[in-house]
Amino acid sequence: MELLADERDYEIPVEFEERLDWERVREHVADQGMRNSNTMAIAPTATISTIAGTTPSIEPMYSNLYVKSNVTGDFTVVNERLVSDLKARDLWDAEMLDRIKYHDGSIQEIESIPSDLRELHRGAFEIDPRHQIRLTARRACWIDQSQSHNVFFPSSDGQLLDDIYQFAWEHGLKTTYYLRTLGASQIEKSTVDMAEYGKTQTRTDGTRTDDETRASDETGTNDGTTDVPSVEDPTCDACQ
Repeated sequence: MELLADERDYEIPVEFEERLDWERVREHVADQGMRNSNTMAIAPTATISTIAGTTPSIEPMYSNLYVKSNVTGDFTVVNERLVSDLKARDLWDAEMLDRIKYHDGSIQEIESIPSDLRELHRGAFEIDPRHQIRLTARRACWIDQSQSHNVFFPSSDGQLLDDIYQFAWEHGLKTTYYLRTLGASQIEKSTVDMAEYGKTQTRTDGTRTDDETRASDETGTNDGTTDVPSVEDPTCDACQ
């Protein structure tokens, strides 16, 4: 961190203090080297963690209910810890599942769920990205290389996005990884009684808000074309 601050000629606003004797480790690494340089870098391992039934390393859970796509197909991911917590409070039933589907995996607007559970089970897009950057900055003090920090950004405001990346630089992040925005696809709601739950996020009358139109134009989804690789594209390493 001191080297980074000297290189940038900028004071990094992150406190770091060594509480253990790390000098012995430094001397050992300097003398013996590392078996594998990647042991000093951190990756989120999203796909592997999903297969293993856990969360992606340094990242919060993407959502409480979502569909993940890769070359093998689509599969549904459910926050089993949330389900367990709801069952413990006798709140888990078919109606609750429909409500979570309706809100695309979010539980923040489901008032029948106690506030402590809503606060605990926030999805990645429901956590201030600056908070996640602060955590990454704290870890960075003890990591030689870098971290695959994904930026989860629910807005389409370019100025806000610029502020997030400026915030990351100011806090000493060497790099970030993917920029994750809310996808166009949503949880299938064919089994949900939409009349009971009211207005859905999916518009069926063909109209769009200005933000939606702008976002679709920027991503190329307005006319069905896009420069973004398909998950079926074998040359796209990130899609595998």
